[in-house]
Order: sequence, then C-alpha cells, then structure tokens
Amino acid sequence: MKTSDEALAQAAAGGDGEAFSLLIRRHYDRLFRMAWRLTGTQHDAEDLTHDICAALPAKLRSYRGDAKFTTWLYRVTLNAATDRARKAQRRIRARQGWGEDHLRRVAETAEAQEAQDWLSNAMQDLPDELRETIALTLGEELTQKETAEIMGLSEGTIAWRMSEVKRHLREIAQKEAS
Repeated sequence: MKTSDEALAQAAAGGDGEAFSLLIRRHYDRLFRMAWRLTGTQHDAEDLTHDICAALPAKLRSYRGDAKFTTWLYRVTLNAATDRARKAQRRIRARQGWGEDHLRRVAETAEAQEAQDWLSNAMQDLPDELRETIALTLGEELTQKETAEIMGLSEGTIAWRMSEVKRHLREIAQKEAS
C-alpha cells in the first residue's frame, strides 16, 4: 500500500529522512515544471527548485495537513518564486541607484575639477600680492590674522586684498560670460 503524501510530510517534518526523500522523488518533476513556468528559464527553474528542496525540511514543520500536500507544495513554490523575483528587483534597483549615484559623483568631480581649473587660470591674471594672499588664506586654509602675521601686514590689509581677489574674479567671470 502506498503511503500518502500527507503522512510522508508529517513524518518528514518529524525528521524522517526516508519520508523526505520519498516526497522529493515523488514531487521533484512537478516542482521543477512549476518553477520553470514561473521563472521562464531552465537555469532559474533549477536554482529555484534547488532552493525549495533545501528549505523544505524546515518548511515541512509548518505543514499542518489542512490541505493536500501538493496544494501546499504549490503554495511554497509560488512564495519562493515571488520572493526570488522581489530580490532580483531589489538588486536591479540597487544597481541602477548605484549607477546613477556613480554618474552623479563623476559629474560632480568633473564640475569641481573644471571650477578648480578655472580658478587656477584666473589666479594667474591676479597681481602677485593678491595671488600670495589667496594662496595662504584659501590654499593653506589660514585665517586672515595668520596670513597677516606671515606677510607682515595688518589684518585689515588682508581683508581688503581678499575683497580685491573677489572683485577681480567676478570681472574675469563676467568677461568670459559675454
């Protein structure tokens, strides 16, 4: 007499390896066919079927026998396929997000480099005393007081020079824009 799937499932849930092996032999082809229909490719169906078989011992503990075993197994297969598709979508979105983030960072880097190049070129047009002042204040990130001490000037002179630097840079930018 043939043991029912439901009885085998109950035994397998209790740790009976023979019962589990028999359930897999009985239903592997059905499981694989359904996985193929759900995934659309043999490779994905093989992966999904393998994942389901690997998870089945733990999942059998939740099998209560309220429904036919095959009905329950179809539900497990559908859930596994849905979870797999969701994970794939999350990976795609993450990759796209990473790609967009990467492109944004590349663009920002290019813009920053372009601005740095413009500033370097514009500084060449500044008088020496202004170029020295900006090199210490902005380039070395010194305070105006520290720059004044190094250059032997008053802090007010450094402040005036910085305003002159800004004025010269605005004029250069305006000339380039017209």
